[in-house]
Amino acid sequence: MALLGAHISASGGVDKAPQRAADIGCQSMQIFTRNQMRWDAKPLTDEAVSGYKAALKKLPPSFSVIVHDSYLINLGSPEPEKLKMSRDAFLDELERAEKLGVMGLAFHPGAHLNQVSEQECLKIVSESLNWVMQQCPKGKVKILIENTAGQGSTIGYRFEHLAEIIEGTDYPERLGVCFDTCHAFAAGYDFRKKSSYQQVFQDFDNIIGLQRLKAFHLNDAKKGLNSRVDRHEDIGFGHVGQEAFALLVNDPRFEDIPMVLETPGSHLDYEKTLVLLKSLVKVPQPS
Repeated sequence: MALLGAHISASGGVDKAPQRAADIGCQSMQIFTRNQMRWDAKPLTDEAVSGYKAALKKLPPSFSVIVHDSYLINLGSPEPEKLKMSRDAFLDELERAEKLGVMGLAFHPGAHLNQVSEQECLKIVSESLNWVMQQCPKGKVKILIENTAGQGSTIGYRFEHLAEIIEGTDYPERLGVCFDTCHAFAAGYDFRKKSSYQQVFQDFDNIIGLQRLKAFHLNDAKKGLNSRVDRHEDIGFGHVGQEAFALLVNDPRFEDIPMVLETPGSHLDYEKTLVLLKSLVKVPQPS
């Protein structure tokens, strides 16, 4: 079964997050290690890191953790000052993730702000990733490019965009993909029925490679197919529907991959939704 989990608050310190996740039945989690709406950040203290690792040891060895970077970061920015700020902040995010020893660091690839072409923006993202990875040459954390809905001037809403970013770097082995279900649906990928589900992931495999798929964000969508609007909804209450999520949680190719909720609401809502997702998992039948 997939490692079902949720985005968990790290309020009060990252060391508090593992137990919060366990309390609501998570098998994986996503956290912020710094305020996602600020450029500056207090450093992670040795005490916080050791507390986090001690708390994680109390959970099953299969428990998987990813970090999400700040929403301010734009590694494809055409503005030199903002690009430098974004690269510096992303390097800090990666170094923090390395200290914690998490599996992956998820990020939105960026936006061209209607100042350069999509192709130029994709190139800037690749160059940004090269610079960051050069500063952290022995990194073990997977850098996970998250597909986007294509809202505004954001790039990354086509599988081809993600492949081009990866191919444009000097360290492709350090990169993976975080697949957001709401974003994919809003960008025009219809995986609601078995046949179209199979086609979407066949396309992903052909263009990017399924071996690069390292995490999922499980979100239903408030808006319709190909709306290009990034608005998450609770599972089963949006335009995607439960059948798509049943296909995902029962796909043997993804059984060891973290699937974390980013749906609206509180920890209590996450707990209820995790129960729902687990109920969709079919018990394997004896051969």
